[in-house]
Amino acid sequence: METTNLTIKEWALDDRPREKLLSKGVLSLSDAELLAILIGSGSRNETAVALSQRILFSVQNNLQELGKLSIEQLVSSFVGVGEAKAITIIAAMELGRRRKLSESLQRPIIKSSKEAFNYISPFLSDLPHEEFWIVLLNNANKVLSHHKIGQGGITSTLADVRLIARKALENNAVSVVLAHNHPSGNLQASNADLSITTQIKKALKLFDITILDHLIVAGNAFLSFADKNLFLD
Repeated sequence: METTNLTIKEWALDDRPREKLLSKGVLSLSDAELLAILIGSGSRNETAVALSQRILFSVQNNLQELGKLSIEQLVSSFVGVGEAKAITIIAAMELGRRRKLSESLQRPIIKSSKEAFNYISPFLSDLPHEEFWIVLLNNANKVLSHHKIGQGGITSTLADVRLIARKALENNAVSVVLAHNHPSGNLQASNADLSITTQIKKALKLFDITILDHLIVAGNAFLSFADKNLFLD
């Protein structure tokens, strides 16, 4: 049955997102149907599901990209999305991010670049600007704490070497994982990335603190300085 021009109440029961969730479970719903439940209604000319499909299509059906949209972008780009619906979408994306963070806060042991990425990615993966973070570890590679060191624009960020050293000493860290994101999706290490890594490495070496890795995060992908042998003496 063609449902695009019908209101949700006119759909067959099995096609209605809320009823489908109740009868078949949440896993039976598409991303568009879940988003439709959040926004509640569409417009005069399209259903909530059709509107949700249009929103998702604009970000190539990528929830990471959806999480980067601002309230202003949602309202201005999609007829049928007002401030209230945009706020609901933003809030849902933030809850998903915080759920990932709560899993990260279990203070795991980090022994590989993949484990480091799994820990730090919730902080960096869907940001529209660059940020620089550090993860501090003890002598058993167990996470002690994590800290945002700097925030920049779309193409660059600042990392204060003195602040990194201070945080490491305050937490009695034995080693550090550095991480920053590239919102552009580029996973290449720039000359600036290499230079700041060398500066931090030399500074921390004075206190017998080791840099285990430096990660560049771009969405769900990452580059590891350790894996690629990019550390400079």
